[in-house]
Amino acid sequence: MAEGADLPPAEEQDERPAVNTPVEIRCSDGVMLGGHLWTSGGAKAHASVIINPATGVLARYYHRYAQFLAAHGFDVLTYDYRGIGLSRPARLRGCGYRWREWGEKDFDAALRFIDGRADQPLYIVGHSIGGFLPGLSKHAGRIDRMLTMGAQYAYWRDYAPARRMQLLMKWHVAMPALTALFGYFPGKRLGWLEDLPAGVAHEWSFRRARMEMSHPAAERDEVLKRFAAVTAPILAVAMSDDELGTVAAIRRTLAYYRNAEIDEVLLQPADLGFEAIGHFGLFHSRHCEGFWRDSVLWLRDGIHPWPAQAALQKTSYSTKNRFLTFTS
Repeated sequence: MAEGADLPPAEEQDERPAVNTPVEIRCSDGVMLGGHLWTSGGAKAHASVIINPATGVLARYYHRYAQFLAAHGFDVLTYDYRGIGLSRPARLRGCGYRWREWGEKDFDAALRFIDGRADQPLYIVGHSIGGFLPGLSKHAGRIDRMLTMGAQYAYWRDYAPARRMQLLMKWHVAMPALTALFGYFPGKRLGWLEDLPAGVAHEWSFRRARMEMSHPAAERDEVLKRFAAVTAPILAVAMSDDELGTVAAIRRTLAYYRNAEIDEVLLQPADLGFEAIGHFGLFHSRHCEGFWRDSVLWLRDGIHPWPAQAALQKTSYSTKNRFLTFTS
């Protein structure tokens, strides 16, 4: 945590009881999404926060973090993408949902939903694909600040070298084969995250190095312009033991936010007091007195929560962006 910038002890903070309200969000194409709005009991919020889940992860996995943020003075929206959890249709096979729609339609609807509630700053917490999706929204320029964890869009060459072939076979060979067989990806019965619509699974499996190449040629310039519209500061966190959200994957993803001021932070599990964290661990409640509290500094105050004396190295994709390695 940054010297002189740490939060006061929990008993001295202005923590407020969080209120949880189920909500429905209508997308531009009429699809309804299920979610929850977490507020701090009527008190004026610091800002609105949208939590974007990882692929195949239920929004409820992030509920404890949402409750934590609400208790620290934020209005927080959690929601399931179309085809997942509270937003799953009665029949997943043949629903036609695609990965890109999670950003173009679902996140866009979530942004408009929470932005219409109050005139206050809008922040995004994006996990994995959730850190990439905001740039697909035509209202992405409205974002005021972002925090991403393991932001990536599953280009297989960016997987950790030691696990690359195993992950390639799992997500880019087995997954499309099973999806073709069942008409959707039966991830839940395999213990491989949640079930996914066929369109989502295939976009993951066949993602190319340049994500815009997955879009029709006539739409590619517009996709890039939407990402370029994001000028909000972004704090991008990578864990050294994350086999999916590697530094290479994060840089590939964040390069699209070419007009944003981006700081990348590479953390070791030991820096947070643990032996392993990986791609999913930061949202576990065991981090409530560590990483979660640190994240409030960034979301509430825009203060970088890790030591300023860490080694700096310019990234290759933008003169604005920098890579920050945290050493304890």
